[in-house]
Amino acid sequence: MNTTTRYSAGQRRLHWLVFVLVAAAYVTMEFRGEFERGTLARTLMVQSHFWLGLTVLALLLPRLWLRIKRGAPPITPLLPAWQAFVSKLMHWLLYAFLLVQPVLGLMTTWTDGKRVMIPFLDLALPVLMAPNKELAHTLEDLHKTIGSAFYWVIGFHILAGLYHHFVRKDDTLRRMG
Repeated sequence: MNTTTRYSAGQRRLHWLVFVLVAAAYVTMEFRGEFERGTLARTLMVQSHFWLGLTVLALLLPRLWLRIKRGAPPITPLLPAWQAFVSKLMHWLLYAFLLVQPVLGLMTTWTDGKRVMIPFLDLALPVLMAPNKELAHTLEDLHKTIGSAFYWVIGFHILAGLYHHFVRKDDTLRRMG
C-alpha cells in the first residue's frame, strides 16, 4: 500500500508536462483553420499537432511505468467506493486516450500515403501501413471523434479535481501539486 501523501516528483512532472502538450495539441488543431491550406503557418500548425501527439505517446510509457510501480497515494479522507471506482475508471480512460489518439494520428498519416519526416533531419519514420485512402478517412474521423469526446473527459477530470479541493476539501489536488 502506498503511504505517501503525494505522487512522486517524476509522476507530477510527467502529469503537468503531458497536460501542457495535450493542451498545445488541441490549440494547434483548433487554430489551424485560421491559416489557408498550403501556407507555411498551417503546415506548422499541423506538424506541431502531430509531433506534440507523438511526444505524448513517448511519455506515456514512463508515465504508466511510474503509475504501476508507485501507484497512487490515497486520498484523505477516503472516497466512497463509487467515487473511487469512477476515479480509477476516468484515470484509465485518460491513459487510453493518451495511447489511442497519437496512434490513430500516426495510422491516419501512413494510410494517407504520407511520410512522417523528423524535424531538422532528412529522415522519416518507417511506414508501417500501406496507403489506403478509405481507411485513412475512417481513421481520421475516428481520431476527430475521440478528440471531441475527450474534451468532456478532460473537463470532467478538471471539474472533479476542483470539486475535491473546494467542496469535499480533501487532498486530491495537493497530491499532484
